[in-house]
Amino acid sequence: MKVFLSILFWIVMSVMTLLVFLAALAIRIFLFPFDRKRKIAHAQGFWWGAAIIGSNPFWGFSMSGIEHIDPKKTYIIVANHQSLADIIMLYKTRIQFKWVAKESLFKIPIFGWCMSLMGYIKLTRGKFGSIKDSYFEASKWLRRGVSVLFFPEGTRSLDGKINDFKNGAFKLALQEQKSILPIRLEGSYDVLPKGSLIFKKRVSCRLTILPEIDTSSFPPEDFALLREKTREAISAAA
Repeated sequence: MKVFLSILFWIVMSVMTLLVFLAALAIRIFLFPFDRKRKIAHAQGFWWGAAIIGSNPFWGFSMSGIEHIDPKKTYIIVANHQSLADIIMLYKTRIQFKWVAKESLFKIPIFGWCMSLMGYIKLTRGKFGSIKDSYFEASKWLRRGVSVLFFPEGTRSLDGKINDFKNGAFKLALQEQKSILPIRLEGSYDVLPKGSLIFKKRVSCRLTILPEIDTSSFPPEDFALLREKTREAISAAA
């Protein structure tokens, strides 16, 4: 039964992802003059994420802290990173954001095409030029009033624990004078067993939106202090 339900879920997910791609493509072709910030395209992820979580019989989900989001504000969103399921969970917040993601994800058929159509930000690890370009693009979005999402660990956790954070998101927050919106993700590490496409057990996932961290009192050279304050807040939210 688990094998059958897993196969059925992957079929449903593939169909939904194709529908998102077609919708985002149509928006790009016909509505681009009215969606230059690609907010309508990004919003397709809201129903996509909800449908994926709702259609997976092995996946339970809960969310708290939605009151900490000010829809009038532009944030640098910082979340811990456990699996590819994280972005699905983050769509449930219904926040408008651009996601800084590794370049290889943009090459995945349909899924990666959706990322490009939604205006997400490519980052090639180990290439200084690419890193510089990605942060320049992130700055442009922030100045246009669109939040930017970072996974500052740089890669998925191998054991579910929160690793050290890299500096980039926090330097950018101080440069652009944007508040940090910390988000704690739990359970997504166990959504899909490593090396398998079969769901073995029911997993309860939780997303916790924490109070924003105001950066106005931090001088530019204190990015390390801001980084550790953010990491401590996310770690303590368990």
